[in-house]
Amino acid sequence: MKRLLVATLALLTVSVGAQAQTLRFGFNEDVDILDPTLSRGFTTRMIFGALCDKLIDITPDLKFVPQLATSWSWSDDNLSLIIKLRPNVVFHDGEPFNAEAVKYSIERHQSMQGSQRKAELGPLKSVEVVDDLTVRLNLASAFTPLVGYLSDRAGMMVSPKAARELGDKFTTAPVCAGPFKFRERVAQDRIVVDKFDKYWNKDNIHLDQVVFKTLPDATVRLANLRSGQLDLIERIAPIDVAGVKSDNRFAVEESTELGWNGILYNIGAGDKAKGPMGVDPRIREAFELSIDRDGLVQAMSKGQYTPGNQWIAPSNAFYVKDIPIPKRDVTRAKALLAETGQPHPVVTLVTPTQTETVQFAQIIQAMTRDAGFDVKIQATEFATALDMTQKGDFEMFTYFWSGRTDPDGNIYNFTACNAPLNIGKYCNPDVDAALQAARRASEPQARREAWARAASIILKDRPMLFAFHRKYFWGRKAEMKNFVAYPDGLVRFANLRMN
Repeated sequence: MKRLLVATLALLTVSVGAQAQTLRFGFNEDVDILDPTLSRGFTTRMIFGALCDKLIDITPDLKFVPQLATSWSWSDDNLSLIIKLRPNVVFHDGEPFNAEAVKYSIERHQSMQGSQRKAELGPLKSVEVVDDLTVRLNLASAFTPLVGYLSDRAGMMVSPKAARELGDKFTTAPVCAGPFKFRERVAQDRIVVDKFDKYWNKDNIHLDQVVFKTLPDATVRLANLRSGQLDLIERIAPIDVAGVKSDNRFAVEESTELGWNGILYNIGAGDKAKGPMGVDPRIREAFELSIDRDGLVQAMSKGQYTPGNQWIAPSNAFYVKDIPIPKRDVTRAKALLAETGQPHPVVTLVTPTQTETVQFAQIIQAMTRDAGFDVKIQATEFATALDMTQKGDFEMFTYFWSGRTDPDGNIYNFTACNAPLNIGKYCNPDVDAALQAARRASEPQARREAWARAASIILKDRPMLFAFHRKYFWGRKAEMKNFVAYPDGLVRFANLRMN
């Protein structure tokens, strides 16, 4: 099978042409929906990094910097964000980027059926066109995380003309204002984008084409890098990092992620919520007590990842130190199961088929068996797995979240009542109140206190299990120049050269 995949890539190289500045980029998973309003997948965000510029970007040290916006400022009452826009920008279809386009894109995020961005825009009340290059975002209440969300998919702008004309077919031919223009997609295989010759920053784009290749098996991805079929791969398996570093043909780049990795439970989404994990928080507590996070991290990464029990890493300033990582306690886990009358719960854990998520599921399966759990692993292709969770067709789901610059992006959408990523349908009004308080507060101490209140409830109710925080490892050809690792895990293509 691995030989066949290498052969496929060899054929692909011929089919797209042997261009000196074609970047062949190996991905860990297939993309979900090529529409920034609807997308959930981490890998899809990488595609958008090529296709769709944002209003605001970040630096490697998490400072906000201009992209399609040139500046932004809050009103005195913090209820309006005034954004100045970059002039002389056009979308891939030649339509002008201006304040009307911003208004359209943001209102689309708010109103489109199935939008994953609506909750990210929080209390946004209206988008006002001040002039051709100025917009004002008016809020019903203060919302500190807004700038952070505009540095991600909520800040990605689409062509109003293309979006209107294509409707629900927009995902088949997305039109944005990024450095590359969409060419083709072959599901579960590849996406190809070509340099956009009217890009506002085209002088700093040195690649003619990028071929994004889906290869969920980390061993296969690495084999294709070593054989010359790929120039860059993401998420090298930690066990392979030392070997790649020792080969002078390649370089390894790394960055600690902003997010968290763990398991989401189905608490209230349909019939699957009636299983053991959904009906009793004591069973979820027993499940967590049967896990040794230090052992998990050692097995998965040779200790390079960080154990965790919250939506931010222990090194983060907003981590609640009063609620430390629980130690494994199989005896207590068994006692809790006995109390519930279910000493041997049988549960199904849905996991995408990527090597690392399957490995995580298998380690969890082995550890929890000691307490009496019988975990059945259902490995499913990534896009299909996401669709299952949207329909409530799961008991537990392995979830690897890449993280956001503002901690709000790591927790609100997963636990607020009716939030789009709250696939388990957890709902606690006290949690909502604390999360809203953190969103309104501008002072770090007030936000810290609000998140601590939320954590005290969430970590008791256990709608999810936070397990660890990863490092990203990219492998690239040594001759590649100007690659910079970002903590959001996304590649910036400006100034990137093949040699």
